[in-house]
Amino acid sequence: MDDSHRTMFASGVQQRFKGYDRIMGNISWLLIALVALATRIMPAQDHVSSVLLASYCVLLFFYNVNARYGVFSRSYSQFKTFIDLSVFLAFIVAVCWYTGKLTSPFLSLLYLILMAAALTQGRRITYLMAGLAITSYVLLASADYREINYYLTHILELFPYMLIAHLGGLLADETESARQEVERLSLTDDVTGLNNMRNFFMLADVQEKMAQRYERKFVICMIDADGLKRINDQYGHLAGTELIRQVAAVITGNIRTSDISARYGGDEFVIMFNETTKSDVTVAIERIIGDMAARVFPFEGSMLSSTISAGLAEFPEDGPDVKSVTVKADQALYVSKRSGKNRLTVYDESMAALPSVSPEEKDSIA
Repeated sequence: MDDSHRTMFASGVQQRFKGYDRIMGNISWLLIALVALATRIMPAQDHVSSVLLASYCVLLFFYNVNARYGVFSRSYSQFKTFIDLSVFLAFIVAVCWYTGKLTSPFLSLLYLILMAAALTQGRRITYLMAGLAITSYVLLASADYREINYYLTHILELFPYMLIAHLGGLLADETESARQEVERLSLTDDVTGLNNMRNFFMLADVQEKMAQRYERKFVICMIDADGLKRINDQYGHLAGTELIRQVAAVITGNIRTSDISARYGGDEFVIMFNETTKSDVTVAIERIIGDMAARVFPFEGSMLSSTISAGLAEFPEDGPDVKSVTVKADQALYVSKRSGKNRLTVYDESMAALPSVSPEEKDSIA
């Protein structure tokens, strides 16, 4: 995973746990309200129990205020959600202790902890929370000494906790795998494994803001495979698809992990080189062009080859943002195509007067 993908992944995790944090806050307020209401309508408790229950509600209230609106209100992580669940578990066990222990109407809220753990923590932490829930259950059961049959009977009541934890852990793994696959499909190009354009512009937007703020440079390179139409016509579209994969492999093998590459569409590719200039990038692009020209790849018994053309433009010299620099790099690319292909053209001001390339002309010089 390159630096740009790590940034995007971290941002996605933050957003996910921000949503979980909001849910944890709602659960906390609900628990406080539920306990407060139940203590009003349940049979009268002794004075000490009533005071302790009120104290627990106050403590949870202040914890929730601090966690949602105080020092830790802007921290969103799996660990914070685990702390929330641990606090809720302690609160539920304490309330159960003074409202009937195993006969408490709040005992079933232990299932809520396991469900929330399965959705937010993954299998291992869910098993840990199940162990804590079972320990809490045993603690409540052992508060009053009873005959042995009483404990044997209640052992059976532990199995639902273990079953929920196991099933929740399995579902959590499946859900996480599905989420990662959906995320991958939404951000990458199926054919090449590179970024798609949606993800490219999201990642590039972050780099653009950093470049503008810290007065840094970046370079956009547009690359186009030469002769794709010829290969499609002679060998079929599957051969053309293999050519596109080969170009992507050459690009990936010659750029830094901090650079951002994407399939622009068809047989066009775009690369964003961060914190560098056109003169520095030229060597890398010439190497990509050379490697592609020397590459021969098999397809259904035939050995195929092709070349690529490229165009470079730089921020802020050639444009004030990613999109305008990309347009200039595209203009330089088609100067390369008109000039004989298999070459790199670096954008300069003289190209500003050139007419834009129509889709028909793009097809004719592909």
